[in-house]
This record gives sequence, structure tokens and C-alpha cells, in this order.
Amino acid sequence: MSSLPRGNFSAPVQGAIVDQQTLIHTRFAGAQLRATPKRRHFAKQSGSHASPVKGRGLAFHHVREYQGGDEIRHIDWRVTARTAKAHTKIFEEEKERPVVLCLDQRHAMFFGSRHCFKSVLACHVAATLAWAGLDNNDRVGGLVFTDSGHREVRPRRSHRAVLNFIHTAADYNQQLADTSTSGDDSIAPPQSLATAFEELRRITRPGSTVYVVSDFNGFDQDAERQLHLIARHNDVIAITISDPLEENLPSSGMYPVSNGRERLQLMLNSGIRQQFHDRSEARQVALKASFRRAGIHHIGLTTDAPFFDLLQRGMMGK
Repeated sequence: MSSLPRGNFSAPVQGAIVDQQTLIHTRFAGAQLRATPKRRHFAKQSGSHASPVKGRGLAFHHVREYQGGDEIRHIDWRVTARTAKAHTKIFEEEKERPVVLCLDQRHAMFFGSRHCFKSVLACHVAATLAWAGLDNNDRVGGLVFTDSGHREVRPRRSHRAVLNFIHTAADYNQQLADTSTSGDDSIAPPQSLATAFEELRRITRPGSTVYVVSDFNGFDQDAERQLHLIARHNDVIAITISDPLEENLPSSGMYPVSNGRERLQLMLNSGIRQQFHDRSEARQVALKASFRRAGIHHIGLTTDAPFFDLLQRGMMGK
């Protein structure tokens, strides 16, 4: 089972399988997650403020003539100069923004070479974001998908909604482990990301904050199109989950490799290692370029490092 001690966010997540109680404990991390990426549609408004997870932000509403008691720092100097009369900017509280989580639990996520499997880290991250959304008084829900299907959790502003999402994540994670180690050769073929994103697009209302937690394995043109369509009307944050072994193979030599059912010896040499690294790097470059084209904020997490600080810095846009 996976583990992350209460209040201890400086250690990497451990384990190959999660359980519901472990994910419930991520509420301590969620309560300390403070900031979200700057929102594109607010950034275009003059005088807008980025809104942190902890508390609502203010969005620019209109300009009117200055009145006694108005804050001087909100004076609109351009309008004031144009009209020769003092004008001030008026802000209104930011409207509710549902949090929609898209969690990948496909077979490719059942992999890890260090502290935990990608599927486990993804569950911890998604659960933490769910608690953070609820702590911000947002409606929280989403989609958990596997190779054989998906399950939707309707966004609601309640502990029950978060617990429902966590239960779904833990259940699908256990199913992933069971099918991956059963010795059954009839494992379902990988579900395409395009199919999952199409379903995500269907359940997401415009104006939502959407977190996609995945290794983005199989991110093709169809998947890109669906994700970009979602990003047109929502703030999308792509959280890529990776393992160090997917980026750099170990030193040359013979290595045992197992998929949980079979075991073989793999011969590595410098040529194979370089080719593997180049392909991995090219994939990451293409993925990040796709995110940038759609204005999608990207946060990269790996199984060998504590996720909380990296997630926090990524959310702050640092």
C-alpha cells in the first residue's frame, strides 16, 4: 500500500497500490496548497488579480467616477487623463469555478522504478487537488479513466463529493493492480486519450478549472484536439507524471525486467541508451509545445521526488 504521513510533505510517496484511507489523509496537504496558476481570461482584464486557492480573488468589473472613500491605488489613470476627472476601477468577487479532475489509471501508469508507481503518485496528486478545491469552497468532481472505461463524479461542494472521487480513484487503482498482475493475457487494449478527453469535455462546464493528471502516453493529434477544445473555455492544468527510468535508462549492462507475470534479461548499451533518451526528450518537447499553443499550464512531477513542493511551485507559476 502507498503511504504519505500526515503533515509530512517532504518525503516521496511510497508504494505500488493506494488505499482509500491513505488518499483521505491527503486533506492535510490539500489544506496547505495555496495558489493556482494565473487565469488567462482574468489576465486579459485591466487591474485583475490572480486568485489563490485559499480565498476568492477579485475580477475587474467597470470604471466609474472617483468618490470619497475609494482606494487611491484603484484609480484608473488613463481614463482620468482622458476625461480630466478622477475615475476608479471597480472590482467584483470572482465567481465560482468548479474544479474538474481527470485522473489516468491506465495500464501504462502501473510502472515505477523508485519510490512509487506512476498510478499511485497520480492518485495522491488528484486527491490533494480535490481537498484543496473543497477548502476553497469550490464544487469538486471529475473523471477517473482506465483502459476498460471510466467513471464520472459529478462536481459538488461537499466532503461526500471528494470522498466519492477518492473512493473511485482507489477502486480503479486496485483494479489496475489486479489486472496487471493476474497473469491474464486478455488485458484490455489501451484506451485512447482522445476518448477520455472527449468524455472530459462532455462533463466539463465552461469556466471550470480542469486538472489532467496523466503520463500522457498516447498523446496524439486526436487527443491534442480534444484537450485544446477544452482549454478554449476552461483553465486547464496538465500535470505530467513520469518515472526517471522513462527518461534515462541505467548504465550499460544486463538487467532483469518484469511485467508482473514474465521476467526476462535486457541488454543495454550506449547506443540504445542514447536513442531512448533522444526519443523521450523529443516527446517531452512536443508535449510542452502543444500545451503552450493552447495556453495550458504545465506541471511536471516524477515518482522519485516529493510532489507537494513541486506542485506548490508549479501552481504559483514559478
